[in-house]
Amino acid sequence: MPKHPLHLPTQSLVQHEPRILILSASVGAGHGRAAEAIELALKERLPNATVKNVDVLTLTNSLFRTAYSDGYFEMVRRAPHVTRALYDKLDKPHAEGLVKSIGRGFWNANLRKLTKLLKQQPPWDLVINTHFLPPEIIAHLRNTKQVNFPQATVVTDIDIQGLWFTKPCDAYFVANQEAGVYLKKLGVDPESVHVSGIPVHPVFTEKKDRDECRRKHGFSPDQPLVLQMASGQRGAGVNEPIYRSLRDDITEPTQICVVTGKNAALKQQLEAIGPHPKHSCKIMGFTKEVDELMAAADLVIGKPGGLTISESLARGCPMVVVDPIPGQEERNSDFLLQNQCAIKPLHLETLGHQVNELLNDPARLQQMKESALRCGRPDAARDVAEQCVRLLTARGVLKTEQKIADIGTADQGSGWIAHTRTAGTKLSESPFPQPSHDLKGRRQG
Repeated sequence: MPKHPLHLPTQSLVQHEPRILILSASVGAGHGRAAEAIELALKERLPNATVKNVDVLTLTNSLFRTAYSDGYFEMVRRAPHVTRALYDKLDKPHAEGLVKSIGRGFWNANLRKLTKLLKQQPPWDLVINTHFLPPEIIAHLRNTKQVNFPQATVVTDIDIQGLWFTKPCDAYFVANQEAGVYLKKLGVDPESVHVSGIPVHPVFTEKKDRDECRRKHGFSPDQPLVLQMASGQRGAGVNEPIYRSLRDDITEPTQICVVTGKNAALKQQLEAIGPHPKHSCKIMGFTKEVDELMAAADLVIGKPGGLTISESLARGCPMVVVDPIPGQEERNSDFLLQNQCAIKPLHLETLGHQVNELLNDPARLQQMKESALRCGRPDAARDVAEQCVRLLTARGVLKTEQKIADIGTADQGSGWIAHTRTAGTKLSESPFPQPSHDLKGRRQG
């Protein structure tokens, strides 16, 4: 994909060291992983800034936390048709949000600690959200003049659903051009829309040699490698029928690696099946080296969560889509299929057959790898961080001695490179509320 690198000076004259709050929610693992990626990128870009990363569900009581997170997945498991109906019903931009729909008193009672954090002194200079719950709380505090900081929302799915829309929101970061166009068509200020991709860990920006990664993790460079990935704490997307389908229906000798994550019971269950006479099978638990496994793999099999597909695309690894959650994951799946980055078996029972067909068609598999690379945005976290630096500068929190200069396409080693992928974004005028001062000259919100 075309890249237009910009180098921003790492030395800045700072009016005050910025205070940045990142808010996520542990409903699945993706929101937290995106928040971590942004945190790392911001600390790299602004080493003297205060950057705090908080899971908002840790600021509430255990009953609310369990109901909000576990209740959602129980609904997905037991009543997927209800999940889809709710997703569609709430997919109404600019309609009343989740907080208003359920009742503000309920949210205030359960998120009192979050409100206290948001009103903390000295005030935050910027809040970045990777889940749709905090933006509406912040918008209410802004509209009632209880806080005066800007907020940015980083959408962690390919499409943007109605719950992500909030007024006021000063910057939206979305996964692809279509999502950006959609926001603008709905009347969102084009200057506040940034097509960054979904933030993944900066390690995905590092080039990894396929054969070296294979040897490091005990795989042969000479046989296909299929990677089956669990999703979240529950190990969704990995089960025994899928594993057996791969073992039974792939005809040529193949390496099958299953990552069960933190689901120890599932790992034990799959290990009990034992070796296979033709294939080399490896069962792994939780690992922090997913980027290397994806660099080594020919295919990733799993649920199409926003972070999983973004990591796969960053490594140029096509996917086999399994059991998408009604709503957002179905739309994620549509994007992958539309861009020829994935296949989706009509039945789980035929998954092994479909994988076998793809492995036996090297030209098609190579084309899908190229499509995945084309759609990947491994620099998304750094792009978000860079835009946030520009927004802080426009607001007057940071100032620089020189203008941003285009330095061509050369990578400046450990220097900070930002790849701008959107056209028409102007930051000459800050969309953020400007800090006010009280009679004693103290900076307010």
